Amino acid sequence: MSGARTAARILVDQLFLQGVDRVFCVPGESFLAVLDALHDSPEIELVTCRHEGAAAMMAEAYGKLTGRPGILFCSRGPGATNASSGLHVAFQDSTPMIMFIGQNPRDVMTREGFQEVDYRCTFGTQAKAVLQLEDAARTAELVTRAFQLALSGRPGPVVIPLPEDVLAETATVPDGRPAMRFANAPAPDAVSRVRDMIAAARRPVVMLGGSGWTPEAVAAIRRFAEESGLPVTASFRRQDLLDNDSPSYIGEIGLGPNPKLVETVTSADLILVIGARLGEIGTNGYTIMDIPCPRQRLVHVYPGADEIGHVYQPELGIVSDPASFALALAAGGPVRGEWGDWLKAARANFEAWTAPRTSPGAIQMCEIMAWLDGNLPEDTIYTNGAGNFTVWLHRFHRYRRFGTQVAPICGSMGYGIPAALAAKFARPDAAVICIAGDGDFQMTCTELATAAAHGLKIRILILNNGMLGTIRMHQERQYPARVSGTDLSLGNPDFTALAQSYGAHSERVERTADFAAAFARADAHDGPAVLEIMIDPEALTPAASLSQIRETALQAVPG
Repeated sequence: MSGARTAARILVDQLFLQGVDRVFCVPGESFLAVLDALHDSPEIELVTCRHEGAAAMMAEAYGKLTGRPGILFCSRGPGATNASSGLHVAFQDSTPMIMFIGQNPRDVMTREGFQEVDYRCTFGTQAKAVLQLEDAARTAELVTRAFQLALSGRPGPVVIPLPEDVLAETATVPDGRPAMRFANAPAPDAVSRVRDMIAAARRPVVMLGGSGWTPEAVAAIRRFAEESGLPVTASFRRQDLLDNDSPSYIGEIGLGPNPKLVETVTSADLILVIGARLGEIGTNGYTIMDIPCPRQRLVHVYPGADEIGHVYQPELGIVSDPASFALALAAGGPVRGEWGDWLKAARANFEAWTAPRTSPGAIQMCEIMAWLDGNLPEDTIYTNGAGNFTVWLHRFHRYRRFGTQVAPICGSMGYGIPAALAAKFARPDAAVICIAGDGDFQMTCTELATAAAHGLKIRILILNNGMLGTIRMHQERQYPARVSGTDLSLGNPDFTALAQSYGAHSERVERTADFAAAFARADAHDGPAVLEIMIDPEALTPAASLSQIRETALQAVPG
């Protein structure tokens, strides 16, 4: 575009050129010029959220689902620090995202002006880069760079502080061009070596994880795994990378993983990791392999070179995005080997681990999850935050389609509701279910107002046991019968009344038999709906009740 434009106008023009159709924000006076420019850009929807942390999580989830950077605008100081919770998710989950921060004008910087923060210091370790705009003439350059950086190598967030006075300055500059995620394909000889290593193995395991996958690559790796008879595990909260009903799928290495699965991976003679970072949770606390040199033969395929060998030194490291590698590996056809019994045993362990079980109380979550699986489409998107309640979803739901699991690998509470809104924005025709705990729900429940304002048909299931379940579980294990800080039962609101005050349909469900009818009524509502499911406090985990956990811990106390 020719002619002088304000930096704010240049910025919004770049967003349009990059294909941005939606931005999430909590408005602030420090970026009024951008808000004004967006007023003249109706092709970009401005979603006004109720809290910056939730807005950041929406932007992150939108990036997860679309594969393009999610866009957040927040104000300086407390606005930015509030938003840091979602920035942290984007960084640890390897999600492309750009966080624009309205910044103090340049004439007050370094004087500790009103709400002033040095974002290079504050967010330097939570983002791929912090690129503060200092010159209107460089606006197109920095925004284009931010998009390219967010998508390149290991995807992640980029932070751009926007000094208020710079946004109002004018410049005559050319526009950028749409950023592209350049495929980082593996060398053919590297793929051949991987195939040889698989063929030589007797107890191989494939681990899938990370971001940067495509539907074509997911289909290709499934075909390769099934035709080769290879067992495939998913890293934490990446269960939708392989249809869980596939005979090759053997479960997820996440929080509280199946001990039999951990045993399988630990005793493997070859581990082929495609896309996963091999972080703490996905390696069961760094225990599935020896550090730094695993006793198993390890092949690590990852888009960022610096991550390969970060903790585990592989026999073969391949710098490639997971999609390109999966397609290249599958193109050569299946690899045959003598591991049929190995796969059958691993799959049988998965089936036993996920078999329904009875828990204390009138609500049986295994039955509810089975009902959801049997009555909702396979492309239903499930979102969640963090807490013991997530075990009912992650362990007993079968993810069938790629892109149906939107959950924080970093384990952030409050993520499920913002992610549900983002999912409905990104895929309006898909059913979207958020599973939340009572503590988790209250972190971001004000975004029901945002959902109602946009008429989003999200369905939220609150699993209410009146406590912070995960912390209570650890508390009972380490300090049995000494409850401190984890009881929410006396302070919790009437969730049904709260949801109704936002214009949502809401009901309380106290018996399993009542769930189906309640869900049907909720699903008929043209807007957000909330079902409060009353969980017996004893039903703390599928494996052990609260009392059993406490009793086991008390018996272990000396004397």
